Amino acid sequence: MTAVILATACALVYGTADFFGGLATRRSRVLAVVALSQVAGLALILALLPLLPGRFGGEDVLWGLAAGVSGAAGLVLFYRALATGVMSVVAPTTAVTSAALPVVFGLATGERPPFWALVGVVLALGSVLLVSQSPGGGESASAGSVLAALAAGAGFGGFFILLALAQKEAGLWPLVGARLSSISVVLLLALATRRALRPSPGGLRVIVAAGTLDMAANVLYLLAKQHGLLSLVAVLVSLYPASTLVLARQVLGERLHAVQLAGVACALGAVALIAVA
Repeated sequence: MTAVILATACALVYGTADFFGGLATRRSRVLAVVALSQVAGLALILALLPLLPGRFGGEDVLWGLAAGVSGAAGLVLFYRALATGVMSVVAPTTAVTSAALPVVFGLATGERPPFWALVGVVLALGSVLLVSQSPGGGESASAGSVLAALAAGAGFGGFFILLALAQKEAGLWPLVGARLSSISVVLLLALATRRALRPSPGGLRVIVAAGTLDMAANVLYLLAKQHGLLSLVAVLVSLYPASTLVLARQVLGERLHAVQLAGVACALGAVALIAVA
C-alpha cells in the first residue's frame, strides 16, 4: 500500500510538472526550459539530501548518471512534442510507452505480481491509450509530435529502469547523478547547436515550477520503487496524464471527450486493483 500511495502521488506531481513544462515551452526555447528546469531540480535534490540520507556508492551513482542521460533525451523530445502538438494527446502517448518498457523489463527479470495486479496493469495501459484518443480533427496531433512523444516515452522508460537498478541503501544519490548528467547533456547540446539558454520575459517562474515539481516526482518514484515492484510502480506512475488533462482542460480549454473520460475511469480502476492485490 505504501508503494501504491507514493506512486499515485508521483503520477499527480509528474502530470502537474509536465503541464508547467508544456506552458514554458510555448514561451521559451525547449533547451532553455530543459536546462533551467534541471538546475532547479538539482537545487531541490541537494536540499533534500541531508533530510533523506543514503549510502554513497559509485555503482549507484553510475546508474543514476545513465538514467539522467536517458531522461534528458526523453525530456527534450517530450517538451518539443508538447510545444508543437496537443497536450492531451502527447502526454498519454508518452506515458503508455514509458510504462510498457519497465513492465516488460520487470517481468523479464523475474517479477511476478499477483493476478489482480496484472489485470490492473493491463487496465492501466489501456486507460492511457483511451485518454490519448482525441476525436475531431481539430485536436489531432501531427505525426511528428506523436513520433517525438513515442521516443520521449522510450527515454523516460529507460530512466525508470536504470534508476530502479540502484540499491535501496543509496537513498537519493542516484538522483543526484541523474541530474548532473542530464544537465551536462543539455548544456553540451546547447553549445553544439549554439542555442541561447535565456528564458523569455516572465517565463522563469514557470520553468522553476516545472523543474521543482519534476524532481519532487522523481523522489516519490524512487521511494515507491523501494517499497514495491517496478512493473507495478511504473504503471501507476504512467497515469500522470490525468492531472495534465485536468489542468489542460481548466487552463487551456482543451476539451475532454467521452472516450478520454472512460480512460480516466479505467485508470481509477487500475489503481484500485493494484492496491488490493
